[in-house]
Amino acid sequence: MSTTTTLDIRPALSDDELNELFAASWPGHGTTSFAPVLERSLVWVAARRAGRLVGYVNVAGDGGVHAFILDTTVHPDQRHQGLGRRLVRTAAAEACARGAHWLHVDYEPGLAPFYTSCGFRPTEAGLMPLVPRD
Repeated sequence: MSTTTTLDIRPALSDDELNELFAASWPGHGTTSFAPVLERSLVWVAARRAGRLVGYVNVAGDGGVHAFILDTTVHPDQRHQGLGRRLVRTAAAEACARGAHWLHVDYEPGLAPFYTSCGFRPTEAGLMPLVPRD
């Protein structure tokens, strides 16, 4: 019997389940409180399989026509099955429905093929670190 992965728009999410997903997906992730992030988000999309959180993407907005994809995360045991693309495309549609005209994303060079497959095209952008990095 196959278990379906479901996507939910703006569901209630606990810090425990988000931290568990992020710890599995991002080595070195520490415990974080997500409430301040979600309170300021335009939309977020969560993926569940058999009740377990296996994917998440957040969209921040500027209050106008620009929105920004953040924290695209798929549990390692659920990768390479199209779930990340489903999350991003659903988030894009929801951002559009909420008034966004442009969706931005920053990513490491190795993720370019993934984001291209989601519909993004490369552009030049700038980045200024505001906190010194080690």
